[in-house]
Amino acid sequence: MRAALRFEGPERLPVRMACFGRDDTVWFAHVKADRTENGVQVDEWGCRWDRTNVANMGQPKGHPLADVSECDRLTVPDYGEDARFAHVPEALALAEREGRYTQAGIFMILFERMHAAAGFENVMVGLLEDPESTGALADRIVEAQLRLVRGYQERFGRRLDSFGMTDDWGTQQAAFVSMDLWYEFFFPRYRRLFDAMHEGGQDVWVHSCGKVNEIIRGYIDAGVDAVNLQQPRALGIEEIGRRYRGRIAFESLADIQATLPGGRLDRIEADARALAEHWMTPQGGFVFSDYGDDRAIGADPGAKRAMYRAFSRVSEELYGQPLPEPLA
Repeated sequence: MRAALRFEGPERLPVRMACFGRDDTVWFAHVKADRTENGVQVDEWGCRWDRTNVANMGQPKGHPLADVSECDRLTVPDYGEDARFAHVPEALALAEREGRYTQAGIFMILFERMHAAAGFENVMVGLLEDPESTGALADRIVEAQLRLVRGYQERFGRRLDSFGMTDDWGTQQAAFVSMDLWYEFFFPRYRRLFDAMHEGGQDVWVHSCGKVNEIIRGYIDAGVDAVNLQQPRALGIEEIGRRYRGRIAFESLADIQATLPGGRLDRIEADARALAEHWMTPQGGFVFSDYGDDRAIGADPGAKRAMYRAFSRVSEELYGQPLPEPLA
């Protein structure tokens, strides 16, 4: 994993496919203080979640703030509690016994948490009409996330290899905001978060859905080590490779919208080949990983097995070793 991230020539593709019993990482999150109220899930930030009848993770439909101007009313989680990290020593011990890379997950690191707290439309309007209040909301979230980061670092130090986080930034056509606004408002806040992670010795991984072609440049400038992109066809495999190959590590798989749901073997093979040609390098820069919710995207087990075999062939051809044989 480290060789792939640092472009130092891995022996094979790193893999994160727990569905097949093969994962070069041990991932964990802090213990969350979520609760249920009248049958509705309320997360530890006070956001109320709703789900459709289609299997999925759901989305925040009830926001603790009516507007960004109420940012002082946001109740942030207490990340200083030891109980938040009670399960981590066991996870780290497992990783150390098996020689696996460790990652602490942070859900909704900044932009997603902002609009979960105050509503998407309110945040988008606030960025232009009330940047002071919107900035205060963002800073309140950043401060809380920094306490979580430091909580991990103070307790576990460099035994923790990385932080992985989510911030979806795009529609199917483009990013939600202009890059001028992104660099002015979000970049310094991301940089503060990522610098703190790097100072503790951890790598920085960010997941982002949508057509985030320009955002990737911002992530690179902010210090991101690996970007998780699960819609390579929507992004344009050749374009992303032309612009960013060798500059940042990619974590990806066959496209979760255009390829896996149909289960066509030729398209799965084509995705693996295209990603090998345009996103991978002989020195590394790619991690093969799972989406993790087959029902939500309509991916059947046969398609997943075919994808695993396709990336195993790519691994052997590019680095000399196939992926480990699936265990399940």
